[in-house]
Amino acid sequence: MTVDVGDLREPDRRRSRRWWWSAGVAVATVGLAAAGLPLAGRGHGEAADDGPPVTTAPVTLRDQQETAQATGSLGYGEVTPLPNHVQGTLTWAAPTGTTVRPGGVLYRVDDKPVLLLTGSTPTYRSLAVDTRGPDVRQLETSLAALGYTGFTVDDAYTDATAAAVRKWRKAVGLSAAGTVAAGEITFAPGPVRVAEHKVQPGGLAQSGQPVLATTGTAHVVTVDLKVSLQALARTGTAVTVQLPTGPAPGTVTTVGTVAHKVEGGSGDLAIPVTITLTDDKPDATIDQTPVQVRFVSDTHKGVLTVPVAALLALSEGGYGVAVVDNGRRTIVAVRTGIYAAGHVEITGDGVREGALVEVPAP
Repeated sequence: MTVDVGDLREPDRRRSRRWWWSAGVAVATVGLAAAGLPLAGRGHGEAADDGPPVTTAPVTLRDQQETAQATGSLGYGEVTPLPNHVQGTLTWAAPTGTTVRPGGVLYRVDDKPVLLLTGSTPTYRSLAVDTRGPDVRQLETSLAALGYTGFTVDDAYTDATAAAVRKWRKAVGLSAAGTVAAGEITFAPGPVRVAEHKVQPGGLAQSGQPVLATTGTAHVVTVDLKVSLQALARTGTAVTVQLPTGPAPGTVTTVGTVAHKVEGGSGDLAIPVTITLTDDKPDATIDQTPVQVRFVSDTHKGVLTVPVAALLALSEGGYGVAVVDNGRRTIVAVRTGIYAAGHVEITGDGVREGALVEVPAP
């Protein structure tokens, strides 16, 4: 629908503006306020009949994205206690916040080191010549990565493996035996960050009770996402995380399948979502810091948009824009789409890219 409201030259300009504002201002005030849209006020020193001063803005072609925000926590992910298989007095432990890499010392019991090696199978037995299994392969893989060779990396603990173990043990301060006791090593998939001391130096380390709790070494964001927004989070989905240092890209890496109640008594159900930062920019000391995560719920590519302030609430319902062309102003009814970044998607007869529409003057 279009309504031609005439030539903008004086004195018709004042008469047309009076018609526009007297016919539409009451509906515009109610309609735009209800829609959460800004209302233009009158300019200082201008007669009330004329309405507020206006300028023009072009209709632009752009991509519009509808987004949803969720609060998350920036940290290092799940805290996991490390199994301990040795008993005695804890004489030293890697400080909290530090990273221990494969081959490094996690802690000392009776001044003997407990070392980190790479593997996913937990330590559960001593390893010696003639033992076989995936834990043997893990040990040999770790030794080879640390520069100890002369054996074949496989599931069999051989005399060649024992020879390499002796060299490694001597280098790290253990006895020069050709065996590895369960309490002397701990397997983890990779480097770990010490998050917590379960036992303080001087305390008793007990077999079966953890001494340290660890996390991964890279920052991740965890979000309790409301079930109503679950469709926004799929593995591989790109998101934007508002860090203390600014926005940063991230990717959804895990999505929980079991819903739980959101903390705080709201009663809403949520699923846990983990996000990995594309560029791990945060300071290493930042942990458990609230952040905002922006999920994209819908994207319309190459649509016509105008500033939200250009919308007029029409007396017959819906919205329109005032199109200015060669000194004439025509009110065109439009349908609205996605609102984003101060612009709104519109469609309507006679609305084209580059056309000028009225907006309140700054």
